[in-house]
Amino acid sequence: MAGWLLTPEVHTSSLFGIMVPMWKQMFKSALRGIFLGIAFPLALVSAFGRWRSPYTFFAQSCALAPGIIGDYLRAAFYRLTLDECPPAVRISFGSFFAHPQVRLGSSVYIGGYCIIGRAMIGAGTQIASGVQILSGAHQHSRSPSGGISGAEDGIFTAVSIGPDCWIGAAAIIMADVGANCTVGAGSVVSRPIPSNSVAVGSPARVIKAVAEVTP
Repeated sequence: MAGWLLTPEVHTSSLFGIMVPMWKQMFKSALRGIFLGIAFPLALVSAFGRWRSPYTFFAQSCALAPGIIGDYLRAAFYRLTLDECPPAVRISFGSFFAHPQVRLGSSVYIGGYCIIGRAMIGAGTQIASGVQILSGAHQHSRSPSGGISGAEDGIFTAVSIGPDCWIGAAAIIMADVGANCTVGAGSVVSRPIPSNSVAVGSPARVIKAVAEVTP
């Protein structure tokens, strides 16, 4: 009898444990839909990322929206303008994408005050505050006389950062970073970093390997 009396409580507890995450997910989905509606006119005016000047204006404007409202607004705007941006990303205050030629994986986190050029960032990667991801290392060239060219004459390439990476604060990324890597704070990545590596310094050098997880 005692076991029978406990059963409704167990069922109620289990049901509550199931319903709370479900309602939370539904609430997030509703918020994402609302902010997609808010961001749609901005994306439309910028031709969904194809018209450079309005895109840059709205990208920088969205970067200044504070708090959770700003997080949802930025995610919605970039979902409509980047080459690929899933719903489950977080882009913090002060951060923006300088070019729409960006592909983000699911659950990517970008800290505050980051500037990101053309890039591919794998699922689950986390980027700390103040990181710069450049569109390659050859955006400016010199003429035979030694004069520096503008960015319009440079070579822009998409930098690839693999899934499940950690990029430390104030790092500068100019070359590809493999999967499951850790890049130390303040590091300058000017040459490719192989997967499963810990790299630090300027220029960044691999100091040890990240142990691969075997199933």
